[in-house]
Amino acid sequence: MEFAVELVKRYSDMSLYIGREASKLWKRLCAETTTEINLLVENWKFILGGLIFQYIHGIAARGVHYLHQPGPTLQDAGFAVLPELGQDRGYISETVFTFIFLSFVSWTFHPFIFKSKKIYTVLIWCRVFAFLVACQFLRIITFYSTQLPGPNYHCREGSKLARLPRPDNILEVLLIVPRGVLYGCGDLIFSSHMIFSLVFVRTYTKYGSQRFIKQCAWLAVIVQSFLIVASRKHYTVDVVVAWYTVNLVVFFIDKTLPELPDRSGAAFLIPLSKDNMTKDENQKLLNGNSGETTEKRQRTQINGKVVENGHTVHVEAVMNGV
Repeated sequence: MEFAVELVKRYSDMSLYIGREASKLWKRLCAETTTEINLLVENWKFILGGLIFQYIHGIAARGVHYLHQPGPTLQDAGFAVLPELGQDRGYISETVFTFIFLSFVSWTFHPFIFKSKKIYTVLIWCRVFAFLVACQFLRIITFYSTQLPGPNYHCREGSKLARLPRPDNILEVLLIVPRGVLYGCGDLIFSSHMIFSLVFVRTYTKYGSQRFIKQCAWLAVIVQSFLIVASRKHYTVDVVVAWYTVNLVVFFIDKTLPELPDRSGAAFLIPLSKDNMTKDENQKLLNGNSGETTEKRQRTQINGKVVENGHTVHVEAVMNGV
């Protein structure tokens, strides 16, 4: 009997704990969603522009497929060193890339769930799209400058997919289908998979918090580099050029962009009355400088807002982190 009572009590306590934590999670999710929507309203042009350019990049890759001329595979040092995986095992490199891609996307949305959050999802994607667009723009220029015979199996002489029939209308060019993305030819220098992987890993290296995950991420990119060559999806030069081009592009663009606001900063001193504050004064206070006003009280910055006595006030200066 006592055991049954104790069991019921524990079950009741557990139910209360689960209910309390679920309530906290829901409140955190709602607060984070409100914050990110506010940031999206301010930065939707950057997000939309980045997404549109992904489509433009896809159209460019499809366009160069029409120009592709299959021929003998070029002499390649990586092909001589790395054994060929074969057509049946070409999925291995795609699996590694998919894992890196989905892991990064999941991490960018972790502020909606976890308490330990250092980034804003919208702002981090604005930064990522800036890196991707710059690298993909250079890639388009490069693979249209010289078309090389594709080393992939479906790009070799004799394959029906090596050449695309001339389009009957413009819609055939503008319509991108998954099959065309997977079986493209001619868009070689430099590797698009390496662009995404390096941009994602460099971004997590700077804004992520788990050292072990950073090490694993870089290891995964190195492994992917070898797998791309071993599966004959790219020449070695495509991977090598991607390594130094993407890193240099990200390095220089990152230095020109304003730094993202740090969410780990717990408290700022901000005047009680914001009616008389200018935007410059607000920005100085957010940067940790004290103002000249006499009446101050401590507030806490949470999720892109400022919290005081349970009331939230949106801070426009946080948008300067884009």
